[in-house]
Amino acid sequence: MGKQTRRTRFAACAVAAGAMLSGLVPAAGAAAVPVSAPPSSVRAADDPVPGNEGMPDDGFDNESEGEQDDFAGAGAGAGAGAAAAPAAPGASALAAPVPGRAADFKLAKSTDISGLVTKLDAALPKQGLTELMEQANRPAGWEGACGTAGIYGSDLAVNHRVCWQNDDATSSEWVPQAITGVSDAQEDEDWGTSNAEPIAVAGYDAENPGRSNYAKDRDNCVQDSASDACNEKGIRVSFFNQATQMYRHVLLVWPYMNSKDHISFDALHASEGKCTTEVTSSCAAQNGIHAGGMVWYGNYLYVADTANGMRVFDLRKIMDLNPDNKADVDDPTPDGLVSNVTDKKRIGRQSNVWYGYGYRYVMPQVATLKFTTAKNGGTTSGNQCYATGRPKASYISLDRTDTDHMVLGEYCNTNNGGTSPGRVGTYPMTALTAAVEGATGATASADLAYGLPTGAKFNNEALWHKIQGVTRYEGKWYFHRSNGYDNGRLLQATPGTVDGTSQLVGNAKTLESAFGPEDLYLAHGRGDGFAPQLWSLSEHAPSKCAACKREVYSYNMSEVISDFG
Repeated sequence: MGKQTRRTRFAACAVAAGAMLSGLVPAAGAAAVPVSAPPSSVRAADDPVPGNEGMPDDGFDNESEGEQDDFAGAGAGAGAGAAAAPAAPGASALAAPVPGRAADFKLAKSTDISGLVTKLDAALPKQGLTELMEQANRPAGWEGACGTAGIYGSDLAVNHRVCWQNDDATSSEWVPQAITGVSDAQEDEDWGTSNAEPIAVAGYDAENPGRSNYAKDRDNCVQDSASDACNEKGIRVSFFNQATQMYRHVLLVWPYMNSKDHISFDALHASEGKCTTEVTSSCAAQNGIHAGGMVWYGNYLYVADTANGMRVFDLRKIMDLNPDNKADVDDPTPDGLVSNVTDKKRIGRQSNVWYGYGYRYVMPQVATLKFTTAKNGGTTSGNQCYATGRPKASYISLDRTDTDHMVLGEYCNTNNGGTSPGRVGTYPMTALTAAVEGATGATASADLAYGLPTGAKFNNEALWHKIQGVTRYEGKWYFHRSNGYDNGRLLQATPGTVDGTSQLVGNAKTLESAFGPEDLYLAHGRGDGFAPQLWSLSEHAPSKCAACKREVYSYNMSEVISDFG
């Protein structure tokens, strides 16, 4: 189908010389004119070109496409009930836990991008989270409205349930992974003047459809015949308003200067495309990041980047591409251009129009925290992990029990080898905040690290691996362990001493959890007077298995504690 006709509204103000192409925007006081698709020769004048298109190299390593995949290395056609792959020869090294080394977890601030954020801030209008919550546009199911509860295990009673609008519940493009909320953000659990008590869920674009960023492939995704899912869109965060049971998506983006030295933004990518013609097996396409964990602390949103560390976003910098809330009107922007939210195939500044893949809100990255330790030399193609060297940032959470700490851990699949079922480390939040706000090279060191317990078995394989989420509460550690397309397990461990070495000692008891269990978020309840809740979410769409279903859910933390004994 062709494009719909749109009314376009322009700001009646003078525009700095060179900021726009002549003929595209009327002079001050001129009448508004419709915007039509410019010819390709005009479009190229402000669009990025090879060598400066898409997200520039941010110094991050590319991620494994199979990360946090229970079936990695299990063979073609593996699915629910598939037998575990035989342990690799090196797996015998897991006989005893290896103490974690806090120094391996050290993070440093990478290249300073604050100047880019400032330019973007000046170019686009902003929206506060309180106002965004009031304009949440997608209804969620709540409690009994979510229907059957077949995804949940028999050991724990689910207290709260949230289910997504149908297109999000069944989407093959967007897969939910990480969870955080206002209890992480603030001790009093009250964001501004709102009673929304937001919960935030991150989802990643799982399509990886094969778009290249090079010029010869650039227009593939904007053809009328191309699907809206053609582009690799990276990560979006869904903010859920508990008061209204409504939610809204925000696209996370990376700011950069395009080839015409104009500020722009692109989706978050672990790697850019490298094909000069159509994408084939011999050349790379765009790949997104996984965002397996997320912590909202103060104004900052920390998002796990598996191979590298953390990407940091600022909730004071949420950009609004449709302030008048009229999708069919291209709104004027502070830089004298316009923004468009009907075109779902374009991103950033193109032909002097701002796009966000159809999303109203985008939030730019403001900082990068990258591991300083070199990677272990072992392969990670099957989610293998190692007892030394750079860890993976597979999941993160916040512990507010005493001094505020972030907890970071690894997803590992020991069926495919490696020397560790995973490690966890903790960082004082004061150190992380100082690194984010400091100069390039500012560091944040972990003050504690552990290797996960070993020895216990589950389904004829190691129990302590395939960990998707962690939290620490009142001195005990809680882990969410996935189990393919079946009920996962909630695990508990306590710091102890084994042979004179500090280690995590696993509780022999496990609690049956939901299908597709993911990240953990502890709402402590001290600010709102509610009982502490352990929140998580399920990732699998119904297309993955007959009983699969995507929901966000909570357990009463008191029941979790008592059930472990």
